[in-house]
Amino acid sequence: MIYDPRGTIDAPVLHLAKRPANLRGLRIGVLDNTKWNGWKLEDRIATTLAQRLSLGPIKRYKKESFSRDARPELLAQIAAESDLVLTGIGD
Repeated sequence: MIYDPRGTIDAPVLHLAKRPANLRGLRIGVLDNTKWNGWKLEDRIATTLAQRLSLGPIKRYKKESFSRDARPELLAQIAAESDLVLTGIGD
């Protein structure tokens, strides 16, 4: 028996969001994934970006646990209230 090491991918193709032409005044959503001290780094990055790029208000959100996906309701809220989102902290 011979196996093909390239495998196959059976997943829908996802596309990146359109990039805004100008960042001025855009609202930042920061999703804390509850990793230890992750919010400190995310908060510093969001604050620095907001100051340097004249971004709009920063709103913070929190997942229940880093080991679980964010609830769909939370993701919908973030999408409705944010123009760009910062998340994704690992150890």
